[in-house]
Amino acid sequence: MKIFVTRKIPKPGLDLLRKEHDIEINPFNRVLTKKEIIKNLKGKDGLLCLLTDQIDEEVIVSEPRLKMIACYAVGYDNIDVKAATKQGVPVSNTPGVLTDATSDMAWALLFSTARRIVEADKFTRAGKFNGWDPMLMHGVDVTGKTLGVVGTGRIGAAFALKSKGFDMKVLYVNLDKNVDLEKKIYAKKVTFEVLLKESDFISLHVPLIPSTYHLIGEKEFKMMKKTAVLINSSRGPVIDEKALAKALKKKWIFGAGLDVYEHEPKITKELLYLDNVVLQPHSASATIKSRTQMATLAAENMIEGLKGLIPPNCINPEVFKQS
Repeated sequence: MKIFVTRKIPKPGLDLLRKEHDIEINPFNRVLTKKEIIKNLKGKDGLLCLLTDQIDEEVIVSEPRLKMIACYAVGYDNIDVKAATKQGVPVSNTPGVLTDATSDMAWALLFSTARRIVEADKFTRAGKFNGWDPMLMHGVDVTGKTLGVVGTGRIGAAFALKSKGFDMKVLYVNLDKNVDLEKKIYAKKVTFEVLLKESDFISLHVPLIPSTYHLIGEKEFKMMKKTAVLINSSRGPVIDEKALAKALKKKWIFGAGLDVYEHEPKITKELLYLDNVVLQPHSASATIKSRTQMATLAAENMIEGLKGLIPPNCINPEVFKQS
């Protein structure tokens, strides 16, 4: 069968696909337009896409031969799953393999922001360091503080568990009670409002769905401590970016660490000139191991799906029941 891959992914995944199918890869190191995706999808049985590709109903129905969509990501808000299900097309993602890499990045952002690492690095490289100064680069303490975790799925839970070494009090917001976190680190399930008011650090680990769009806005920033640090490694639109820039500029909170943005790859301009925000290029899962495992898992999902079998990480298994 024929597969279109919207962007080059690590070689092990491509090699797996080539063993059984013909593959065509986007030759450009950029996100394709919808028109380009539709054009390249013509005559293809499978589509392996990235989170940066908008796979809506128009794309899905454009090729009658389409039998499988494998997303090289955990989140799949970029895909119209309802439209795919209606067309009888299975959709898969790549959960689990990037849990540690992503939760590690959230901690890297937390420490970088709390201890002003990026700002201090720029300061030092600029030749401004003239020796130890008792008033230089004061940050906020991490050890023994209160950590607020919004969303305790695989990544959020892994992030929370890693706080144990810093003797932190953990508060969390989740639809369901997380018994494992409560048992291992004595985490406490609280309301969103309580978490915002009491946490020294708030880390977001939620999917992008209608109820999480602009979950954090001006109202929420004003509820946080002035010494609070906000971390986002989930999806950009979970935060109202303009409100964030205002909160940082007016010192409503101490700082923020971001790996994702509301209008990627565009970033609210004010953020680029603020020292109290650390900006990463959506690279939380970017370790050699994680990105390679994502590639092989996406390939395995694709191969199984094209065989007419339920892929290991199928998002819409009801497709197989209706057929």
